[in-house]
Amino acid sequence: MSHILDLTVKNIQGEDTDLSAYRGKTLLIVNTASKCGLTPQYEGLEALYKKYQDQGFEILGFPANDFAGQEPGTDEEIQQFCSLNYDVSFPMFSKVVVTGENKHPLYKGLIEAAPETPNRDAMVTMLAGHNIEATKAPEVVWNFEKFLITKEGKVIRFSPDVTPDNEALVKAIEADL
Repeated sequence: MSHILDLTVKNIQGEDTDLSAYRGKTLLIVNTASKCGLTPQYEGLEALYKKYQDQGFEILGFPANDFAGQEPGTDEEIQQFCSLNYDVSFPMFSKVVVTGENKHPLYKGLIEAAPETPNRDAMVTMLAGHNIEATKAPEVVWNFEKFLITKEGKVIRFSPDVTPDNEALVKAIEADL
C-alpha cells in the first residue's frame, strides 16, 4: 500500500504532485465526473472537506472519463466547472484512467489494496436499469467510487452510491482522525 503514496501525479493545473505529501493524513480518493447523475456529490464532498480538513483530512479528486463519457472536458474546463458550480476547494488532479489495462498506477494500487466494492450488486443493477453494462469486478464500477486511506495505510472502499454524508463513511473518517 505504501507504494500508492510514493507516486507522483499531475494536479489539475498540470504540475507534478508527490502523493507522499499526504502521508500521515486521512485521505479520501474519489474518481469524479462533471456530467454524471452522481455529480451533485461534489457538494457533499466539499462540506466533508470543510468540516474535517483542519483535523488532517484530505479529499483528492481524480476526474475520469471512463464511464459513458461523463467527463469530456479538459482539465481547465473541469476546474472551472468544479469552482463555479460547487466551490470545490479540495485538491483536484489531472484526468486519469481508472479502469482497464491502461488504468493509472494510483488506481491499480487502490484496487489491489481493496479489491471488492461493497454493495457492488446494487450499483450494477442500477446501471443496468439505464442500459449501462457495469465493469467487471474488481474494477471501479462507476464515477464517484471512494477509497479511504487511513493514516496507517489501510484502504477502505466505498461504492459510488455512498454519499459523502453516509454514516458509515463519516464514522470511518472520524475513527481515523
